[in-house]
Amino acid sequence: MKLTQTVKKGGCAAKVPAVLLKEILNGLNFPPNIPGVEIDGSHFDDAAIFKINDEVALVQTLDFFTPIVDTPKDFGAIAAANALSDVYAMGGKPKTCMAILAAPLATMESSIIQEVLQGACDVIAQSGSSLVGGHSIDDDTLKFGLSVTGIVHPQKAWTNQGGKIGDLLILTKPLGTGTICAGIKRQEITEEEALEAVNSMKRLNNIIDHLSSDDVLHIHGATDVTGFGLMGHSYQLALASNVSLKIKVKDLPVFSNSYECLGKGFLTKAHRSNDEYTQGKVHFSETISEIQKLLTLDPQTSGGLLLSVGIEAAEKIKDILKEVFPGTAIIGSVTPKNDYSVYVE
Repeated sequence: MKLTQTVKKGGCAAKVPAVLLKEILNGLNFPPNIPGVEIDGSHFDDAAIFKINDEVALVQTLDFFTPIVDTPKDFGAIAAANALSDVYAMGGKPKTCMAILAAPLATMESSIIQEVLQGACDVIAQSGSSLVGGHSIDDDTLKFGLSVTGIVHPQKAWTNQGGKIGDLLILTKPLGTGTICAGIKRQEITEEEALEAVNSMKRLNNIIDHLSSDDVLHIHGATDVTGFGLMGHSYQLALASNVSLKIKVKDLPVFSNSYECLGKGFLTKAHRSNDEYTQGKVHFSETISEIQKLLTLDPQTSGGLLLSVGIEAAEKIKDILKEVFPGTAIIGSVTPKNDYSVYVE
C-alpha cells in the first residue's frame, strides 16, 4: 500500500490555508485567558506557554496530518518530529507526548498502523520524552500526530515576537520538502531519490541540546518553518516583532532536487494559498525568478527553525549547529519596520 495514494494531500501542505484560518478565528469569541497564560495563539506562535512558577512554564502544542511519504515507519517518524518541533521552537524541552490517530480499519492492515506508531516511538525516544497515551478513531483516511507538553524557564522562552533590529536570521534545514513530496505523491520520484529530504524531516529540531546557556541567550526570537512556507512564517515573525526582514535567496539552504522538482511543476495547493497569504506583505526583487519565489512559498513539513540571533553570536551559533544540521545557514537580517514585512532579494 502506497500511503500517499490514499489521501488527496499530505503533511503540512494539508493545513487549512492561513487566510481562511484567520477568517474563521476572527469570527470566534474566545474565552478569556486565565492567570498563567503567557503565550496564546494570537500571534500564530508555535506553541502556548503556561507559567507554573518563576522557574517552570509548560510549553503545549499539537500537530497531526495525512501521509507525506509511502513508508509507514517514516511517516510516523516525520509526524512525531514535526510535532515535537513546536516545543523546540519555543526554546523548550519536550517531556510527554500523546498520540492522535485516525485510520481506515476496514482497508488498512493493523501492521501498517503499528509501523506508523513505531516510527513515532523511535523519534519520541530520541527526544528524551515519553509517549503517555493518546486517542484513536476509525476514519476514511490515515492521520497521525502528537500533542506534546514540554517545559521551559518562563524568562527564557523563545517566541516569534522576539526579533530585534540588527539580528541575523539563521535557518537550520534546507527548503523544498513540499515540492519533493508532491513528486512522491505523483509517483514521479521515489523515496530513495527523496532520501535527503526524508531524513531531514525525521531529524529533531533539538538545537538547544547543542548550544551553551550563553549561546542560547543570543537567540532573541524563533519559529519553525512548516506549512505556510518560509515566507508565511517569516511574515508572522516580522509582524509579531514589529520589524521587517531582509532575506537573500542565494543564501537559502536547498535540497539537491528542490529546484528540479519545482521546475517540473510538482506543486501543492499550499503554494498558491501561501502566495495569497503573503500578498502585499512580501516584496520580491525583480531579480528573483518564479522558481526561486516558489521555493520561498514551498510548504515545509518538519522544516527547520528560523532564528533571530544577535549579530555578535550568529556566526558562532551557525557553525555549532552546522555540525548537527548540515543545511544551517545565515539567510538574512532583521531591519526596522518598513512598507513590507519581508524583502526578498
